Amino acid sequence: MSSLQRHFLRRVVQGVGRERKSRWGLITERKMANVVNDGGDSTEEIVNGAVGGGGGVEDVYGEDFATEEQFLTPWAVSIASGYNLMRDPRHNKGTAFTEKERDAHYLRGLLPPAIFTQELQEKRLMHNLRQFEVPLQRYMAMMDLQERNERLFYKLLIDNVEELLPVVYTPTVGEACQKYGSIFRRPQGLYISLKEKGKILEVLKNWPERNIQVIVVTDGERILGLGDLGCQCLPITIDVGTNNEKLLNDEFYIGLKQRRATGQEYAELLEEFMTAVKQNYGEKVLVQFEDFANHNAFDLLEKYTRSHLVFNDDIQTKAPVEETRKKIWLVDSKGLIVSSRKESLQHFKKPWAHDHEPVKNLLDAVKAIKPTVLIGSSGAGRTFTKEVVEAMASFNEKPLILALSNPTSQSECTAEEAYTWSQGRAIFASGSPFDPVEYNGTLMVPGQANNAYIFPGFGLGLIMSGAIRVHDDLLLAASEALAVQVEDEHFKKGLIYPPFTNIRKISANIAAKVADKAYQLGLASRLPRPKDLVKHAESCMYSPLYRTYR
Repeated sequence: MSSLQRHFLRRVVQGVGRERKSRWGLITERKMANVVNDGGDSTEEIVNGAVGGGGGVEDVYGEDFATEEQFLTPWAVSIASGYNLMRDPRHNKGTAFTEKERDAHYLRGLLPPAIFTQELQEKRLMHNLRQFEVPLQRYMAMMDLQERNERLFYKLLIDNVEELLPVVYTPTVGEACQKYGSIFRRPQGLYISLKEKGKILEVLKNWPERNIQVIVVTDGERILGLGDLGCQCLPITIDVGTNNEKLLNDEFYIGLKQRRATGQEYAELLEEFMTAVKQNYGEKVLVQFEDFANHNAFDLLEKYTRSHLVFNDDIQTKAPVEETRKKIWLVDSKGLIVSSRKESLQHFKKPWAHDHEPVKNLLDAVKAIKPTVLIGSSGAGRTFTKEVVEAMASFNEKPLILALSNPTSQSECTAEEAYTWSQGRAIFASGSPFDPVEYNGTLMVPGQANNAYIFPGFGLGLIMSGAIRVHDDLLLAASEALAVQVEDEHFKKGLIYPPFTNIRKISANIAAKVADKAYQLGLASRLPRPKDLVKHAESCMYSPLYRTYR
Protein backbone atom coordinates (compact mmCIF):
# COMPACT_ATOMS: atom_id res chain seq x y z
CA MET A 1 0.00 0.00 0.00
CA SER A 2 1.42 3.39 -0.98
CA SER A 3 1.86 6.27 1.42
CA LEU A 4 -0.91 8.11 -0.41
CA GLN A 5 -3.26 5.15 0.06
CA ARG A 6 -2.32 4.95 3.73
CA HIS A 7 -2.95 8.65 4.13
CA PHE A 8 -6.34 8.43 2.44
CA LEU A 9 -7.33 5.33 4.39
CA ARG A 10 -6.26 6.96 7.64
CA ARG A 11 -8.42 9.96 6.88
CA VAL A 12 -11.40 7.73 6.19
CA VAL A 13 -10.90 5.49 9.22
CA GLN A 14 -10.39 8.43 11.54
CA GLY A 15 -13.63 9.91 10.31
CA VAL A 16 -15.79 6.79 10.73
CA GLY A 17 -18.88 7.61 12.75
CA ARG A 18 -18.24 11.34 12.53
CA GLU A 19 -19.91 13.95 10.44
CA ARG A 20 -18.24 17.19 9.54
CA LYS A 21 -19.36 20.46 8.04
CA SER A 22 -17.91 21.97 4.89
CA ARG A 23 -18.62 24.97 2.71
CA TRP A 24 -20.59 22.64 0.43
CA GLY A 25 -22.75 21.04 3.09
CA LEU A 26 -22.69 17.96 5.26
CA ILE A 27 -20.24 15.16 4.56
CA THR A 28 -21.04 11.87 6.27
CA GLU A 29 -17.91 9.83 5.92
CA ARG A 30 -19.57 6.73 7.26
CA LYS A 31 -21.96 6.85 4.30
CA MET A 32 -19.25 8.05 1.93
CA ALA A 33 -21.65 10.56 0.40
CA ASN A 34 -21.36 14.30 0.00
CA VAL A 35 -24.71 16.07 0.31
CA VAL A 36 -24.47 19.36 -1.53
CA ASN A 37 -26.20 22.41 -0.16
CA ASP A 38 -27.69 23.98 -3.28
CA GLY A 39 -29.59 26.66 -1.39
CA GLY A 40 -26.80 29.21 -1.22
CA ASP A 41 -23.31 29.76 0.06
CA SER A 42 -24.15 29.64 3.76
CA THR A 43 -23.73 26.38 5.70
CA GLU A 44 -24.93 27.79 9.00
CA GLU A 45 -28.37 26.23 8.75
CA ILE A 46 -27.01 22.71 8.27
CA VAL A 47 -26.10 21.53 11.75
CA ASN A 48 -25.76 17.96 13.04
CA GLY A 49 -27.60 16.51 10.07
CA ALA A 50 -30.75 18.55 10.56
CA VAL A 51 -32.10 21.48 8.57
CA GLY A 52 -32.58 24.58 10.64
CA GLY A 53 -30.91 25.75 13.81
CA GLY A 54 -33.57 24.58 16.25
CA GLY A 55 -31.75 21.42 17.36
CA GLY A 56 -33.70 18.18 17.81
CA VAL A 57 -32.95 14.51 17.11
CA GLU A 58 -30.22 13.85 14.57
CA ASP A 59 -31.64 12.61 11.25
CA VAL A 60 -29.24 9.67 10.94
CA TYR A 61 -31.05 8.03 8.01
CA GLY A 62 -31.78 11.20 6.07
CA GLU A 63 -35.53 10.80 6.42
CA ASP A 64 -36.06 14.57 6.47
CA PHE A 65 -34.48 14.65 2.99
CA ALA A 66 -36.36 11.65 1.60
CA THR A 67 -38.73 13.65 -0.59
CA GLU A 68 -36.12 16.16 -1.74
CA GLU A 69 -33.82 15.82 -4.72
CA GLN A 70 -30.25 15.67 -3.44
CA PHE A 71 -26.91 15.99 -5.20
CA LEU A 72 -24.57 13.18 -4.20
CA THR A 73 -20.89 12.64 -4.88
CA PRO A 74 -20.29 8.87 -5.27
CA TRP A 75 -17.30 7.96 -3.13
CA ALA A 76 -15.44 4.67 -3.29
CA VAL A 77 -12.41 3.45 -1.36
CA SER A 78 -10.29 1.05 -3.43
CA ILE A 79 -9.09 -1.48 -0.88
CA ALA A 80 -8.43 -4.95 -2.26
CA SER A 81 -10.08 -6.88 0.55
CA GLY A 82 -13.41 -8.26 1.64
CA TYR A 83 -16.47 -7.66 -0.46
CA ASN A 84 -14.66 -5.28 -2.81
CA LEU A 85 -11.99 -7.87 -3.58
CA MET A 86 -14.62 -10.39 -4.70
CA ARG A 87 -16.20 -7.76 -6.97
CA ASP A 88 -12.91 -6.95 -8.72
CA PRO A 89 -12.68 -9.24 -11.79
CA ARG A 90 -8.91 -8.74 -12.06
CA HIS A 91 -8.25 -10.16 -8.59
CA ASN A 92 -11.31 -12.26 -7.71
CA LYS A 93 -10.70 -16.00 -7.30
CA GLY A 94 -14.13 -16.95 -5.98
CA THR A 95 -14.11 -20.26 -4.14
CA ALA A 96 -10.38 -20.65 -4.86
CA PHE A 97 -9.36 -18.22 -2.09
CA THR A 98 -7.32 -20.22 0.43
CA GLU A 99 -7.98 -20.35 4.18
CA LYS A 100 -5.06 -18.00 4.77
CA GLU A 101 -6.27 -15.54 2.12
CA ARG A 102 -9.79 -15.58 3.54
CA ASP A 103 -8.44 -14.57 6.95
CA ALA A 104 -5.96 -12.01 5.65
CA HIS A 105 -8.44 -10.27 3.33
CA TYR A 106 -11.62 -10.29 5.43
CA LEU A 107 -13.41 -12.90 3.33
CA ARG A 108 -14.66 -15.09 6.17
CA GLY A 109 -18.37 -15.61 5.84
CA LEU A 110 -18.49 -14.01 2.42
CA LEU A 111 -17.74 -17.33 0.67
CA PRO A 112 -19.03 -20.85 1.18
CA PRO A 113 -16.58 -23.02 3.18
CA ALA A 114 -15.48 -25.31 0.33
CA ILE A 115 -12.19 -24.40 -1.37
CA PHE A 116 -11.90 -25.25 -5.07
CA THR A 117 -8.79 -25.37 -7.20
CA GLN A 118 -8.83 -23.32 -10.38
CA GLU A 119 -8.95 -26.59 -12.32
CA LEU A 120 -12.09 -27.70 -10.47
CA GLN A 121 -13.71 -24.33 -11.07
CA GLU A 122 -12.90 -24.73 -14.76
CA LYS A 123 -14.39 -28.23 -14.86
CA ARG A 124 -17.62 -27.02 -13.26
CA LEU A 125 -17.95 -24.07 -15.65
CA MET A 126 -17.37 -26.20 -18.74
CA HIS A 127 -20.05 -28.59 -17.50
CA ASN A 128 -22.46 -25.67 -17.08
CA LEU A 129 -21.62 -24.14 -20.46
CA ARG A 130 -22.32 -27.41 -22.23
CA GLN A 131 -25.86 -27.40 -20.87
CA PHE A 132 -26.75 -24.39 -23.02
CA GLU A 133 -28.22 -25.35 -26.37
CA VAL A 134 -28.27 -21.81 -27.77
CA PRO A 135 -24.79 -20.48 -28.69
CA LEU A 136 -25.71 -16.90 -27.74
CA GLN A 137 -26.50 -18.09 -24.21
CA ARG A 138 -23.00 -19.56 -24.00
CA TYR A 139 -21.59 -16.26 -25.20
CA MET A 140 -23.47 -14.34 -22.53
CA ALA A 141 -22.35 -16.80 -19.85
CA MET A 142 -18.74 -16.34 -20.94
CA MET A 143 -19.08 -12.56 -20.84
CA ASP A 144 -20.57 -12.80 -17.35
CA LEU A 145 -17.56 -14.85 -16.28
CA GLN A 146 -15.15 -12.29 -17.74
CA GLU A 147 -16.88 -9.56 -15.75
CA ARG A 148 -16.44 -11.37 -12.43
CA ASN A 149 -13.24 -13.43 -12.80
CA GLU A 150 -10.83 -12.51 -15.62
CA ARG A 151 -8.17 -15.14 -14.94
CA LEU A 152 -10.68 -17.98 -14.87
CA PHE A 153 -12.23 -16.68 -18.10
CA TYR A 154 -8.91 -16.75 -19.93
CA LYS A 155 -7.86 -20.09 -18.47
CA LEU A 156 -11.15 -21.58 -19.63
CA LEU A 157 -10.60 -20.14 -23.10
CA ILE A 158 -6.96 -21.22 -23.37
CA ASP A 159 -7.57 -24.78 -22.20
CA ASN A 160 -10.70 -25.27 -24.35
CA VAL A 161 -9.90 -23.00 -27.28
CA GLU A 162 -11.28 -25.15 -30.10
CA GLU A 163 -14.59 -25.60 -28.29
CA LEU A 164 -14.98 -22.02 -27.06
CA LEU A 165 -13.48 -19.98 -29.91
CA PRO A 166 -16.71 -20.34 -31.97
CA VAL A 167 -18.55 -18.92 -28.93
CA VAL A 168 -16.46 -15.80 -28.24
CA TYR A 169 -15.46 -15.36 -31.89
CA THR A 170 -17.10 -16.16 -35.20
CA PRO A 171 -19.79 -17.33 -35.75
CA THR A 172 -21.52 -16.57 -32.43
CA VAL A 173 -19.93 -13.15 -31.98
CA GLY A 174 -21.70 -12.06 -35.16
CA GLU A 175 -25.10 -12.69 -33.59
CA ALA A 176 -23.89 -11.05 -30.38
CA CYS A 177 -22.92 -7.91 -32.31
CA GLN A 178 -26.29 -7.82 -34.06
CA LYS A 179 -28.15 -8.10 -30.74
CA TYR A 180 -25.67 -6.22 -28.59
CA GLY A 181 -28.11 -3.45 -27.68
CA SER A 182 -30.57 -6.02 -26.32
CA ILE A 183 -28.04 -8.10 -24.37
CA PHE A 184 -25.94 -5.12 -23.21
CA ARG A 185 -25.13 -5.38 -19.51
CA ARG A 186 -21.87 -3.71 -18.69
CA PRO A 187 -19.55 -1.73 -21.00
CA GLN A 188 -16.26 -3.53 -21.61
CA GLY A 189 -14.68 -1.10 -24.04
CA LEU A 190 -14.39 2.57 -24.84
CA TYR A 191 -16.96 4.51 -26.85
CA ILE A 192 -15.87 7.62 -28.73
CA SER A 193 -18.68 9.33 -30.61
CA LEU A 194 -19.17 12.59 -32.46
CA LYS A 195 -20.36 13.98 -29.11
CA GLU A 196 -16.78 13.68 -27.85
CA LYS A 197 -15.25 15.67 -30.68
CA GLY A 198 -12.70 18.03 -29.16
CA LYS A 199 -12.50 15.91 -25.97
CA ILE A 200 -11.07 12.59 -27.20
CA LEU A 201 -7.85 12.92 -25.19
CA GLU A 202 -9.97 13.43 -22.08
CA VAL A 203 -12.02 10.34 -22.96
CA LEU A 204 -8.86 8.22 -23.33
CA LYS A 205 -7.72 9.37 -19.90
CA ASN A 206 -10.98 8.05 -18.43
CA TRP A 207 -9.83 4.50 -19.20
CA PRO A 208 -8.40 3.10 -15.93
CA GLU A 209 -5.35 1.38 -17.40
CA ARG A 210 -2.35 3.53 -18.26
CA ASN A 211 0.13 1.07 -19.78
CA ILE A 212 -1.66 0.44 -23.08
CA GLN A 213 0.39 -1.29 -25.80
CA VAL A 214 -2.23 -2.41 -28.35
CA ILE A 215 -5.49 -0.77 -29.41
CA VAL A 216 -8.06 -2.40 -31.67
CA VAL A 217 -10.40 0.23 -33.11
CA THR A 218 -13.39 0.09 -35.44
CA ASP A 219 -16.11 2.36 -36.74
CA GLY A 220 -18.43 -0.63 -37.08
CA GLU A 221 -19.24 -0.13 -40.75
CA ARG A 222 -18.23 -3.58 -42.00
CA ILE A 223 -18.50 -6.13 -39.21
CA LEU A 224 -17.72 -9.65 -40.46
CA GLY A 225 -20.07 -10.23 -43.38
CA LEU A 226 -22.92 -8.47 -41.59
CA GLY A 227 -22.26 -4.93 -42.74
CA ASP A 228 -22.98 -1.78 -40.74
CA LEU A 229 -23.57 -2.60 -37.06
CA GLY A 230 -22.93 0.88 -35.72
CA CYS A 231 -21.43 0.96 -32.25
CA GLN A 232 -22.35 -2.61 -31.29
CA CYS A 233 -18.79 -3.93 -31.27
CA LEU A 234 -15.62 -3.66 -29.19
CA PRO A 235 -13.12 -2.75 -27.81
CA ILE A 236 -12.78 0.88 -29.02
CA THR A 237 -15.68 2.01 -31.13
CA ILE A 238 -15.61 5.24 -33.09
CA ASP A 239 -19.32 6.01 -33.30
CA VAL A 240 -20.03 8.27 -36.26
CA GLY A 241 -23.62 7.07 -36.64
CA THR A 242 -25.05 4.23 -38.69
CA ASN A 243 -26.84 3.77 -42.02
CA ASN A 244 -28.47 0.57 -40.79
CA GLU A 245 -32.21 1.33 -40.83
CA LYS A 246 -32.99 -1.52 -38.46
CA LEU A 247 -30.67 -0.07 -35.83
CA LEU A 248 -31.90 3.49 -36.36
CA ASN A 249 -35.42 2.27 -35.60
CA ASP A 250 -34.42 0.00 -32.72
CA GLU A 251 -35.39 1.47 -29.34
CA PHE A 252 -32.65 -0.59 -27.68
CA TYR A 253 -29.84 0.56 -29.97
CA ILE A 254 -27.03 1.95 -27.80
CA GLY A 255 -25.28 4.18 -30.34
CA LEU A 256 -25.88 7.52 -32.04
CA LYS A 257 -29.18 7.45 -33.90
CA GLN A 258 -28.10 9.40 -36.95
CA ARG A 259 -26.72 8.77 -40.42
CA ARG A 260 -23.00 8.11 -40.68
CA ALA A 261 -20.74 11.12 -40.81
CA THR A 262 -18.53 11.25 -43.88
CA GLY A 263 -15.95 13.47 -45.52
CA GLN A 264 -14.27 16.16 -43.45
CA GLU A 265 -16.33 15.54 -40.31
CA TYR A 266 -15.30 11.86 -40.31
CA ALA A 267 -11.65 12.60 -41.14
CA GLU A 268 -11.35 15.23 -38.39
CA LEU A 269 -12.69 12.84 -35.73
CA LEU A 270 -10.27 10.08 -36.78
CA GLU A 271 -7.38 12.54 -36.88
CA GLU A 272 -8.18 13.71 -33.36
CA PHE A 273 -8.37 10.10 -32.18
CA MET A 274 -5.04 9.11 -33.73
CA THR A 275 -3.35 12.21 -32.34
CA ALA A 276 -4.79 11.63 -28.86
CA VAL A 277 -3.73 7.97 -28.87
CA LYS A 278 -0.14 8.92 -29.56
CA GLN A 279 -0.20 11.75 -27.02
CA ASN A 280 -1.69 9.60 -24.26
CA TYR A 281 0.05 6.27 -24.81
CA GLY A 282 3.25 7.14 -26.63
CA GLU A 283 4.86 6.68 -30.02
CA LYS A 284 4.97 2.89 -29.93
CA VAL A 285 1.34 2.08 -29.14
CA LEU A 286 0.07 -0.34 -31.82
CA VAL A 287 -3.25 0.53 -33.48
CA GLN A 288 -5.08 -2.19 -35.35
CA PHE A 289 -7.78 -0.93 -37.71
CA GLU A 290 -10.55 -3.53 -37.67
CA ASP A 291 -13.71 -3.90 -39.77
CA PHE A 292 -13.65 -0.51 -41.46
CA ALA A 293 -15.45 -0.37 -44.80
CA ASN A 294 -13.03 -0.52 -47.74
CA HIS A 295 -13.54 3.11 -48.76
CA ASN A 296 -12.16 4.19 -45.36
CA ALA A 297 -9.85 1.25 -44.58
CA PHE A 298 -7.42 1.86 -47.43
CA ASP A 299 -7.34 5.63 -46.88
CA LEU A 300 -6.70 5.32 -43.13
CA LEU A 301 -3.92 2.79 -43.61
CA GLU A 302 -2.24 4.91 -46.28
CA LYS A 303 -2.54 8.08 -44.20
CA TYR A 304 -1.23 6.81 -40.86
CA THR A 305 1.25 4.08 -41.79
CA ARG A 306 4.09 6.63 -41.94
CA SER A 307 3.30 8.43 -38.69
CA HIS A 308 1.90 5.70 -36.43
CA LEU A 309 2.43 2.02 -35.64
CA VAL A 310 -0.67 0.71 -37.45
CA PHE A 311 -1.91 -2.25 -39.48
CA ASN A 312 -5.17 -3.63 -40.87
CA ASP A 313 -5.36 -7.40 -40.98
CA ASP A 314 -8.46 -7.28 -43.21
CA ILE A 315 -6.78 -5.70 -46.22
CA GLN A 316 -2.99 -5.79 -45.78
CA THR A 317 -0.95 -8.32 -47.77
CA LYS A 318 2.64 -8.52 -48.91
CA ALA A 319 4.33 -10.04 -51.95
CA PRO A 320 6.18 -8.69 -55.02
CA VAL A 321 3.50 -6.37 -56.38
CA GLU A 322 3.76 -6.88 -60.13
CA GLU A 323 4.15 -10.64 -59.82
CA THR A 324 1.19 -10.83 -57.48
CA ARG A 325 -1.11 -8.80 -59.70
CA LYS A 326 -0.48 -11.12 -62.64
CA LYS A 327 -1.66 -14.11 -60.60
CA ILE A 328 -4.69 -12.65 -58.82
CA TRP A 329 -8.00 -11.96 -60.53
CA LEU A 330 -10.80 -10.22 -58.68
CA VAL A 331 -14.57 -10.48 -59.10
CA ASP A 332 -16.97 -7.97 -57.56
CA SER A 333 -20.73 -7.51 -57.75
CA LYS A 334 -20.46 -6.37 -61.38
CA GLY A 335 -18.23 -9.18 -62.57
CA LEU A 336 -14.55 -9.63 -63.40
CA ILE A 337 -12.41 -6.57 -62.73
CA VAL A 338 -10.96 -5.70 -66.13
CA SER A 339 -9.31 -2.69 -67.74
CA SER A 340 -12.43 -1.58 -69.59
CA ARG A 341 -14.08 -0.90 -66.19
CA LYS A 342 -11.27 1.27 -64.81
CA GLU A 343 -13.14 4.56 -64.98
CA SER A 344 -15.92 3.27 -62.70
CA LEU A 345 -13.72 1.26 -60.29
CA GLN A 346 -12.86 2.32 -56.74
CA HIS A 347 -9.25 3.44 -56.54
CA PHE A 348 -8.02 0.39 -54.61
CA LYS A 349 -9.41 -1.97 -57.27
CA LYS A 350 -7.84 -0.25 -60.28
CA PRO A 351 -4.32 -1.76 -59.92
CA TRP A 352 -5.87 -5.24 -60.15
CA ALA A 353 -7.74 -4.69 -63.42
CA HIS A 354 -6.54 -7.07 -66.17
CA ASP A 355 -6.69 -6.80 -69.92
CA HIS A 356 -9.56 -9.20 -70.56
CA GLU A 357 -12.98 -9.10 -72.09
CA PRO A 358 -15.81 -8.32 -69.61
CA VAL A 359 -17.23 -11.28 -67.67
CA LYS A 360 -20.45 -10.69 -65.77
CA ASN A 361 -20.57 -13.44 -63.12
CA LEU A 362 -18.36 -15.68 -60.98
CA LEU A 363 -19.11 -18.94 -62.80
CA ASP A 364 -18.11 -17.57 -66.18
CA ALA A 365 -15.02 -15.95 -64.64
CA VAL A 366 -13.93 -19.30 -63.14
CA LYS A 367 -14.39 -21.03 -66.50
CA ALA A 368 -12.44 -18.31 -68.31
CA ILE A 369 -9.52 -17.88 -65.87
CA LYS A 370 -9.28 -21.50 -64.60
CA PRO A 371 -7.85 -20.60 -61.15
CA THR A 372 -6.25 -23.12 -58.80
CA VAL A 373 -7.51 -21.29 -55.71
CA LEU A 374 -10.96 -19.77 -55.15
CA ILE A 375 -11.18 -17.25 -52.31
CA GLY A 376 -14.41 -15.74 -51.02
CA SER A 377 -14.16 -12.64 -48.82
CA SER A 378 -17.01 -10.38 -49.94
CA GLY A 379 -19.44 -11.24 -47.15
CA ALA A 380 -21.99 -12.34 -49.74
CA GLY A 381 -23.06 -15.85 -48.73
CA ARG A 382 -23.85 -18.82 -50.97
CA THR A 383 -21.86 -17.53 -53.96
CA PHE A 384 -19.81 -20.74 -54.41
CA THR A 385 -22.61 -22.67 -56.05
CA LYS A 386 -22.52 -26.30 -57.14
CA GLU A 387 -21.72 -25.21 -60.69
CA VAL A 388 -18.81 -23.04 -59.52
CA VAL A 389 -17.25 -25.79 -57.37
CA GLU A 390 -17.75 -28.40 -60.12
CA ALA A 391 -16.01 -26.08 -62.56
CA MET A 392 -13.06 -25.70 -60.15
CA ALA A 393 -12.86 -29.49 -59.82
CA SER A 394 -12.99 -30.01 -63.58
CA PHE A 395 -9.51 -28.52 -64.15
CA ASN A 396 -7.88 -29.02 -60.70
CA GLU A 397 -7.00 -32.35 -59.13
CA LYS A 398 -7.09 -30.70 -55.69
CA PRO A 399 -9.07 -27.45 -55.96
CA LEU A 400 -8.44 -25.12 -53.03
CA ILE A 401 -11.73 -23.61 -51.85
CA LEU A 402 -11.47 -20.84 -49.23
CA ALA A 403 -14.90 -19.66 -48.06
CA LEU A 404 -13.67 -16.94 -45.73
CA SER A 405 -16.72 -14.74 -45.17
CA ASN A 406 -18.09 -14.64 -41.62
CA PRO A 407 -20.24 -15.61 -39.82
CA THR A 408 -21.34 -19.09 -40.93
CA SER A 409 -24.54 -17.72 -42.48
CA GLN A 410 -22.45 -15.63 -44.87
CA SER A 411 -20.02 -18.38 -45.87
CA GLU A 412 -19.76 -18.85 -49.64
CA CYS A 413 -20.44 -22.57 -49.22
CA THR A 414 -20.31 -25.21 -46.50
CA ALA A 415 -17.57 -27.78 -46.02
CA GLU A 416 -19.95 -30.58 -46.89
CA GLU A 417 -20.93 -28.85 -50.15
CA ALA A 418 -17.31 -28.28 -51.16
CA TYR A 419 -16.36 -31.92 -50.53
CA THR A 420 -19.50 -33.36 -52.13
CA TRP A 421 -19.46 -31.20 -55.26
CA SER A 422 -15.76 -31.90 -55.84
CA GLN A 423 -16.12 -35.67 -55.26
CA GLY A 424 -14.04 -35.40 -52.09
CA ARG A 425 -11.05 -33.76 -53.83
CA ALA A 426 -11.37 -30.19 -52.54
CA ILE A 427 -9.06 -28.76 -49.92
CA PHE A 428 -11.43 -26.59 -47.92
CA ALA A 429 -10.97 -23.86 -45.32
CA SER A 430 -13.43 -21.30 -44.01
CA GLY A 431 -13.57 -18.21 -41.85
CA SER A 432 -16.06 -19.78 -39.45
CA PRO A 433 -15.60 -23.35 -38.23
CA PHE A 434 -17.34 -26.34 -39.81
CA ASP A 435 -17.52 -29.85 -38.38
CA PRO A 436 -15.57 -32.72 -40.03
CA VAL A 437 -17.37 -34.38 -42.92
CA GLU A 438 -17.36 -38.08 -43.81
CA TYR A 439 -17.25 -38.63 -47.57
CA ASN A 440 -17.15 -42.16 -49.02
CA GLY A 441 -15.74 -43.55 -45.79
CA THR A 442 -13.04 -40.87 -45.44
CA LEU A 443 -13.16 -38.26 -42.70
CA MET A 444 -12.48 -34.81 -44.17
CA VAL A 445 -11.36 -32.14 -41.70
CA PRO A 446 -12.07 -28.56 -42.82
CA GLY A 447 -9.58 -25.91 -41.82
CA GLN A 448 -10.42 -22.58 -40.24
CA ALA A 449 -8.77 -19.67 -42.04
CA ASN A 450 -9.19 -16.48 -40.11
CA ASN A 451 -7.04 -13.73 -38.66
CA ALA A 452 -6.99 -15.26 -35.18
CA TYR A 453 -3.97 -17.24 -36.41
CA ILE A 454 -1.96 -14.17 -37.34
CA PHE A 455 -2.76 -10.95 -35.52
CA PRO A 456 -2.13 -12.00 -31.86
CA GLY A 457 1.38 -13.24 -32.71
CA PHE A 458 1.95 -10.36 -35.10
CA GLY A 459 1.04 -7.80 -32.44
CA LEU A 460 3.20 -9.55 -29.84
CA GLY A 461 6.18 -9.52 -32.20
CA LEU A 462 5.83 -5.78 -32.71
CA ILE A 463 5.56 -5.09 -28.98
CA MET A 464 8.41 -7.30 -27.80
CA SER A 465 10.76 -5.82 -30.40
CA GLY A 466 9.62 -2.25 -29.77
CA ALA A 467 8.92 -1.78 -33.48
CA ILE A 468 8.45 1.85 -34.48
CA ARG A 469 6.61 1.21 -37.78
CA VAL A 470 4.86 -1.69 -39.52
CA HIS A 471 6.70 -2.69 -42.68
CA ASP A 472 5.08 -5.00 -45.23
CA ASP A 473 7.97 -7.46 -44.79
CA LEU A 474 6.81 -8.01 -41.20
CA LEU A 475 3.45 -9.26 -42.48
CA LEU A 476 5.19 -11.57 -44.92
CA ALA A 477 7.33 -12.92 -42.06
CA ALA A 478 4.18 -13.64 -40.04
CA SER A 479 2.57 -15.48 -42.96
CA GLU A 480 5.66 -17.59 -43.58
CA ALA A 481 5.95 -18.39 -39.86
CA LEU A 482 2.41 -19.76 -39.91
CA ALA A 483 2.93 -21.77 -43.10
CA VAL A 484 6.02 -23.63 -41.85
CA GLN A 485 4.07 -24.91 -38.84
CA VAL A 486 1.82 -27.03 -41.06
CA GLU A 487 3.16 -30.61 -40.99
CA ASP A 488 2.70 -33.60 -43.29
CA GLU A 489 0.13 -35.15 -40.95
CA HIS A 490 -2.00 -32.03 -41.35
CA PHE A 491 -1.76 -32.10 -45.14
CA LYS A 492 -2.89 -35.73 -45.16
CA LYS A 493 -6.10 -34.66 -43.43
CA GLY A 494 -6.67 -31.89 -45.97
CA LEU A 495 -5.58 -29.15 -43.56
CA ILE A 496 -3.63 -26.12 -44.74
CA TYR A 497 -3.33 -24.61 -41.24
CA PRO A 498 -1.99 -26.12 -38.01
CA PRO A 499 -4.60 -27.18 -35.39
CA PHE A 500 -5.92 -24.28 -33.35
CA THR A 501 -5.32 -26.19 -30.12
CA ASN A 502 -1.66 -25.15 -30.45
CA ILE A 503 -2.45 -21.45 -30.92
CA ARG A 504 -0.16 -20.24 -28.09
CA LYS A 505 2.81 -22.11 -29.56
CA ILE A 506 1.84 -20.93 -33.06
CA SER A 507 1.61 -17.32 -31.87
CA ALA A 508 4.98 -17.50 -30.09
CA ASN A 509 6.69 -18.66 -33.29
CA ILE A 510 4.96 -15.97 -35.35
CA ALA A 511 5.95 -13.30 -32.80
CA ALA A 512 9.56 -14.48 -32.91
CA LYS A 513 9.71 -14.27 -36.72
CA VAL A 514 8.10 -10.83 -36.78
CA ALA A 515 10.49 -9.55 -34.11
CA ASP A 516 13.44 -11.09 -35.95
CA LYS A 517 12.47 -9.26 -39.15
CA ALA A 518 12.00 -6.00 -37.22
CA TYR A 519 15.56 -6.30 -35.87
CA GLN A 520 16.88 -7.08 -39.36
CA LEU A 521 15.18 -4.02 -40.84
CA GLY A 522 16.38 -1.71 -38.09
CA LEU A 523 12.82 -1.05 -36.90
CA ALA A 524 13.27 -2.51 -33.41
CA SER A 525 13.93 -0.22 -30.45
CA ARG A 526 14.18 -2.77 -27.62
CA LEU A 527 17.87 -3.49 -27.17
CA PRO A 528 19.75 -5.67 -26.71
CA ARG A 529 18.02 -8.25 -28.88
CA PRO A 530 17.00 -11.37 -26.88
CA LYS A 531 19.06 -14.46 -27.75
CA ASP A 532 16.05 -16.77 -28.01
CA LEU A 533 13.10 -14.88 -29.46
CA VAL A 534 10.66 -17.81 -29.15
CA LYS A 535 11.34 -18.21 -25.43
CA HIS A 536 11.17 -14.46 -25.01
CA ALA A 537 7.78 -14.41 -26.76
CA GLU A 538 6.51 -17.15 -24.46
CA SER A 539 7.72 -15.24 -21.41
CA CYS A 540 5.79 -12.15 -22.57
CA MET A 541 2.50 -14.03 -22.84
CA TYR A 542 -0.29 -13.60 -20.34
CA SER A 543 -0.66 -16.31 -17.71
CA PRO A 544 -4.21 -16.96 -16.45
CA LEU A 545 -3.09 -18.85 -13.34
CA TYR A 546 -4.22 -17.45 -10.01
CA ARG A 547 -1.73 -15.42 -7.98
CA THR A 548 -1.17 -15.99 -4.26
CA TYR A 549 -2.14 -13.05 -2.07
CA ARG A 550 -0.24 -12.13 1.06
